[in-house]
Amino acid sequence: MAGHSKWAGIKHKKAIVDAKRGKVFTKVAKELTVAAKLGGGDPAMNPRLRTAIAKGKSVNMPNDNIERAIQKGTGELPGVVYDEITYEGYGVGGVAVMVEIMTDNKNRTVAEIRTIFAKAGGQMGENGCVAWMFNKKGLIIVDKETIGEDELLEIALDAGAEDMSTEGDVYEITTPPEALEDVKAAMEAKNVKTENAEVTMIPQNTIKIEAEDPAKKMLRLMENLEDQDDVQNVYANYDIPDEILEKLES
Repeated sequence: MAGHSKWAGIKHKKAIVDAKRGKVFTKVAKELTVAAKLGGGDPAMNPRLRTAIAKGKSVNMPNDNIERAIQKGTGELPGVVYDEITYEGYGVGGVAVMVEIMTDNKNRTVAEIRTIFAKAGGQMGENGCVAWMFNKKGLIIVDKETIGEDELLEIALDAGAEDMSTEGDVYEITTPPEALEDVKAAMEAKNVKTENAEVTMIPQNTIKIEAEDPAKKMLRLMENLEDQDDVQNVYANYDIPDEILEKLES
């Protein structure tokens, strides 16, 4: 989980940079459109759409943009047809990487993803080569200063969470994917602010990267994948010590 948390923190910093906001909106809009197409436009009856709407609001996406993306999915407005694909591969040191894609041109996208892997010293693999190393879970991150551990644990477990752990200055609550919104709502009812709440892929084990050069390559791979227009999410099982991350950030 450590690798996910550290990357989640980096992504959170990236997401609040104004220059990136348009790209974040595009990714959320795709998810809204696909969720509405598959499960209908009523968030009360469509958990995936409900989560996507919450994601849009968390990055200050205008309500008009959210509504238009949903209408494209339901067919009320014309829109592009997206294919959902998951690519798998390896970063430096055999780190497992999963890349979730939404694209209207699979041939173009796979070529670009393969190039990104190669330039960072990694390689794409066959379907299923690393998926077994991850579990699909809801993940909620709460700042430790917000609430005491015992009180938060009680709220989370009563609402359907599976587990809670600590990572640095935050709590990590894991839930079954379908229980994410219920647990988040229970926290909000108790005025507990969440730093992040999403359905994600959590690695069962992590690979520690303890040297600056491979750590730099791994982070470059993650960032370049995140920046590719058709990529929705990237997951990996690396763990970079804080002292190396601090050196790289400086």
